[in-house]
Amino acid sequence: MSIPPQPPSSPGPYGQPGPYGQPGQPGPPPFGAGPQGWHPPQPQKTNTLAIVAFVMALVCGIPLVPLVLGIIALSQIKARGEKGKGLAIAAIVIHSLAMVLSILLVALGVLGSLGDDAPKKRDTTSPFTAPTATAPTATGPAANGPSSSKPGSSNLTEIRKGDCFNTKDDLAQYGDEEGTQAARSVTIVPCTQPHKGEAYAVFKLDPGTYPGAEKVTATAEEKCSGTALTSYVGNDPKVSEKLEIYYYYPQAASWLLGDREVTCFVGDPSGPTTGSIRASGS
Repeated sequence: MSIPPQPPSSPGPYGQPGPYGQPGQPGPPPFGAGPQGWHPPQPQKTNTLAIVAFVMALVCGIPLVPLVLGIIALSQIKARGEKGKGLAIAAIVIHSLAMVLSILLVALGVLGSLGDDAPKKRDTTSPFTAPTATAPTATGPAANGPSSSKPGSSNLTEIRKGDCFNTKDDLAQYGDEEGTQAARSVTIVPCTQPHKGEAYAVFKLDPGTYPGAEKVTATAEEKCSGTALTSYVGNDPKVSEKLEIYYYYPQAASWLLGDREVTCFVGDPSGPTTGSIRASGS
């Protein structure tokens, strides 16, 4: 008995003859399997320093630390291909702005402090209230030099007729003809308190170039004597008996700064006096 021949096999999938699983032929890949040697991509890691820098920029007051960490994080992100670039940049920007704001606040505080220490302008329409005033240097019967000021003081150019003041200098030292360098500041006090000087006249010299110390002192002596004094003190004999005439005047250096004022005052070279020499109604 003979066996009939088998029909020819149709080609299998992938160009291979025969049914699946023929010896020596690979079967189809399992469902869902990828190509041989392929792996799914791993998720990117967020850089740790970027996170730390961002958090510190928000809550940490240590200067420069978030800024440095943010810069290092950017370098690591570029080298490792990590995430977190936005966090690092945000940390750098936030901390930089915070530092700029802090510097501005400090600068404004310093300027405000200097403003508080600046000389106060005297209200010439009201009675004396300023506690101190700074004066130019003084010499002999005169005082000269640029004015300077201390906290809470008024400039010498704001001293008015009738003001009484003290100086740490001894007025007896102002007696020589060439003058003696005086203290650069005086303290204005009520005339009812002990004081060394009392201003009885204040006038300005003509503008222009500095006329020279000799001409300035000659003008000061002329205007500080005569009617300027008598109209202030009247006929009080104690002025001629005990008090002497002095004056402050500008020098060449202070002239360039706009100093044109001569202040005439009287004082007792033997020591402070109490009370005003001003005649009533003057």
